[in-house]
Amino acid sequence: MYNFFLDGVQFPVAPKELILKINNKNETLTLIDDGEVNLLKKAGLTEIEFEILLPNVKYPFAVYPNGYQPASYYLNKLEQLKVNQKPFTFIVNRMKPNGQLLFDTNMLVSLEDYEIQEDADNGFDIIVPIRLKQYRTWGTKVLKVQSAPQTQVKSVKVEKKRDTSTKSIPKTYTVKQGDTLWAIAKKELGDGSKYGEIAKLNNLPNPNLIRVGQVLKLG
Repeated sequence: MYNFFLDGVQFPVAPKELILKINNKNETLTLIDDGEVNLLKKAGLTEIEFEILLPNVKYPFAVYPNGYQPASYYLNKLEQLKVNQKPFTFIVNRMKPNGQLLFDTNMLVSLEDYEIQEDADNGFDIIVPIRLKQYRTWGTKVLKVQSAPQTQVKSVKVEKKRDTSTKSIPKTYTVKQGDTLWAIAKKELGDGSKYGEIAKLNNLPNPNLIRVGQVLKLG
């Protein structure tokens, strides 16, 4: 069983097949005396590909946390993600039938491209192949040139811009649309695996059953 989210929006039907391609940037060099060697570098950006079904009929197997929405509702969400030109969160929770969390995928991504496919074999429903790419935050370095008046030699100091603010953990959290316990633990406690602590603190027998407006204790 899957829960499938793009930018906090839960889609009604999770993809049957999800492909995550972890790219590398290694290079092979040929040395004069030693032959080929492999020059190891940091891994490249992960690419994600899948197809989702957007129903135009309310099926029993489709999950609508806040009521049925037609395919056009989710197509508009995809269009906004493309037009906004901003990264967003991609979350897939994989669970056993009893609701126990197996593992999940949670990363910041960009929407590279998607297609809208209509086929008579699918009735009124729409198939949308989507390709995402992992997004890594990056920044610039500022060089400050300081003069040394005694020696007349200029020195260069490298300052890396970073956020030095600290975040205090709130005592409670009010559940919003599209929230999952894992995402709440990641956002508020800095570690998604602490979702079990929140569930235990709030006497939640099933951590996947939370409702919009519910106030959860965090500590």
